[in-house]
Amino acid sequence: MTETLFTPFAIGDIDVKNRIVMAPLTRNRARAEDDTPFEIHAEYYAQRAGAGLIITEGTQISPEGKGYAWTPGIHSAAQVAGWRKVTDAVHAKGGRIAAQLWHVGRISHTSLQAGGAAPVAPSAIGAGSKTFDGTGFVETSVPRALDLDEIPRVIEDYRKAARNADAAGFDGVEIHAANGYLIDQFLRDTSNRRTDAYGGSVENRVRFLAEVVAAVTGVLGSGRVGVRLSPFSNANNVGIDSDTPATFGAAIDVLNAAGVAFLHMVEGQTGGPRDWPAGALEALRDRFAGAYVANNGYTRDTAIAAVASGKVDLVAFGKLYISNPDLAERLAANAPLNPLPTSGLYGGGREGYTDYPALVDIAA
Repeated sequence: MTETLFTPFAIGDIDVKNRIVMAPLTRNRARAEDDTPFEIHAEYYAQRAGAGLIITEGTQISPEGKGYAWTPGIHSAAQVAGWRKVTDAVHAKGGRIAAQLWHVGRISHTSLQAGGAAPVAPSAIGAGSKTFDGTGFVETSVPRALDLDEIPRVIEDYRKAARNADAAGFDGVEIHAANGYLIDQFLRDTSNRRTDAYGGSVENRVRFLAEVVAAVTGVLGSGRVGVRLSPFSNANNVGIDSDTPATFGAAIDVLNAAGVAFLHMVEGQTGGPRDWPAGALEALRDRFAGAYVANNGYTRDTAIAAVASGKVDLVAFGKLYISNPDLAERLAANAPLNPLPTSGLYGGGREGYTDYPALVDIAA
């Protein structure tokens, strides 16, 4: 009997060969001079095309959206051309790939912003978090609050990024609304102290998400768009909202109204404990009408059980995909996994990036 995890599925308009998703993984290997992906990225992602769906590393929608050195963008012609090499390589291996559209908001540093400007955020509240500036980890800079008349410009950046993702050959996109980045900052009353139409009430705080989703689905159609949320995570010191069920229930209602294809949920603390108030995550999961992608600390056995339960449609794996390019094939065969790396995670070249052996290499 084939476990449901290893069977085909339709994520909206994206047909996938199994229910295994490669989660976004920031690896800091874009060209330093222009944040462009190139041949090494094509090799890396093509090696992992056995996943039902690959979601790329966070990809900034604009220079302003950048928060870490050597991360790729999708706002220039050169970046689109670089990503086209990636999507062509993945498609040649029979894979499907979505671009993660990313604006970091306040999780940035003045050295990464044009002219040394302050990062932008819903409110001028520092995160007190860390980012990588190319020389080491530094504390994030205090942001300035976006003016009301600037918000349409940021929405337009998301729209342009969706057009560029389409031009680059992506099967779809994931809007990054998790882990304390810009959209998440708008959602939570810990980081959003605005008194205009984008702050205060839950209805106002989900407005920015709703407008981003409308812009992106207006380009690609709802069946090629997903959204990532992390309701119970304090990633990047974003803080836990005073009423998580209400805030994120309203966010999921926005996604349902737009008909997005999938919700990619970080279950619990990002990269940490699977912890939330009893029944709270399950209520949000069951509220979503599309395909549900579960993420955070899943093993082969727990992924199989989750999908078999019918409550979870797909499972995303992050860390395991770093050292196991053929993770989907290994899970299907119940084969041993390469150990997780202790170096080569961020920056550098092929070492620690594309040099992990696949099962066929080991057998040879």
